[in-house]
Amino acid sequence: MEPSVLLLLALLLGFLVLLVRGHPKSHGHLPPGPHPLPFLGNLLQMDRGGFLSSFMQFREKYGDVFTVHMGPRPVIMLYGTEAIREALVDQAEAFSGRTTHAVAKPIFKDYGVIFANGERWKVLRRFSAVTMRDFGMGKWSVEKRIQEEAQCMLDELRNSQGAPLDPTFLFQCITANIICSIVFGERFDYNNRQFLHLLNLFYQTFSLSSSLSGQLYELFSVFLKYFPGVHVQVCKNMQEILDFIEQSVEKHKVSLDPNNPRDFIDAYLLRMEKEKSNPDTEFHHQNLMITVLSLFFAGTETSSTTLRYGFLIMLKYPHVAEKVQKEIDQVIGSHRLPTLEDRPKMPYTEAVIHEIQRFSDIIPIGVPRKVTKDTWFRGYLLPKNIEVYPILSSALHDPQYFEQPDTFNPDHFLDANGALKKNEAFMPFSIGKRICLGEGIARNELFLFFTTILQNFSVSSPMAPKDIDLSPKESGFGRLPPEYKICFLAR
Repeated sequence: MEPSVLLLLALLLGFLVLLVRGHPKSHGHLPPGPHPLPFLGNLLQMDRGGFLSSFMQFREKYGDVFTVHMGPRPVIMLYGTEAIREALVDQAEAFSGRTTHAVAKPIFKDYGVIFANGERWKVLRRFSAVTMRDFGMGKWSVEKRIQEEAQCMLDELRNSQGAPLDPTFLFQCITANIICSIVFGERFDYNNRQFLHLLNLFYQTFSLSSSLSGQLYELFSVFLKYFPGVHVQVCKNMQEILDFIEQSVEKHKVSLDPNNPRDFIDAYLLRMEKEKSNPDTEFHHQNLMITVLSLFFAGTETSSTTLRYGFLIMLKYPHVAEKVQKEIDQVIGSHRLPTLEDRPKMPYTEAVIHEIQRFSDIIPIGVPRKVTKDTWFRGYLLPKNIEVYPILSSALHDPQYFEQPDTFNPDHFLDANGALKKNEAFMPFSIGKRICLGEGIARNELFLFFTTILQNFSVSSPMAPKDIDLSPKESGFGRLPPEYKICFLAR
């Protein structure tokens, strides 16, 4: 019999077994949720708008903590500020496990600083935090890097001479170069073809992972992984980026100076050498590759997407951009670079950046967690290793904390005196033990790039503000703004 026929029969047999068995029984007492069908789980109850709109509807019926069957597997959903904080902060250790989105699982597996668990995660997180601080995440060092990159960006924008342009790859370039300087010890020219190709792979991957096809794969990866689909392209993209990282690591090995480490890769290689006699070390090649991939991807895509959404919002609400520029003129003026010391003196600009992050809602369903042990939560027993989705969008749009959650309004972050105010529901970088490793650098990037652009340019659109649609192009794992053109006009 032909191998292809045998494979098809095996798949059909597996499908029938799943149908007969129904969804797997988890020990414990799970929160309520829509009744699942065998194998299909809650697919037929899902909204065509995707995961997020479906979860919103389930929450109305089942409350802030509920169970959704993603295909055959049960997943716990945490909805709203209080539920997320109670789990990720009050029971931080129990909810500190991590799972990988199915589309990325074949590449990341359980390696690297973002998706590792247990002692591996703790060791890599501690090393990465210290090393990135030493090579650029410290306040003064990263400020200088961002200011230098901002000047290169200004040159590029001046060359556009006010013509309409798509800002996607420029914003990717500037954010990628900051993380590249820390990890690889170099920045890349905006016309570097290999660099632009890598950024395009990131953009494609983020978009594919967030598409409806990507969400469908999350439901049925056990079955769909044997067929063509978005997962094939995502893995191909990631492997190509890994090949680039491999070449860079090999170059680092050749030129490594033990007395003068230049960047994150050098520091990791020195630690590998130091622990080579330890059979249980986590400092091995696989963790290096996946950690660098994780930092490169996360350090590029989320900040650049936030900037892209932010300037689309400025086109929609030009009065907000004008008010930011007025504050820039008063605090900074036009003859010096913006600095991080300016930030406390610019509450309106800070409120606008906070509101951009809240409204753009770049990672709406959060990066999935899992509980590290059998855990009681709000009267339910969650079994060890069950997946948990903290729906960050539900906090960022929580009506108990934001008066107009679905409207862009910087006043959400200003008190009666016009000072910046803290909001417990503001968690674009997540919260708890798994809070984004690059939160500090991202916040610095957003402030310095945003103010530098508006200090030097006014922005306009070929479209009237009333015709600009802020609806996302994709909304799944990530939330991507629509493509648009913007004119940068010298002030």
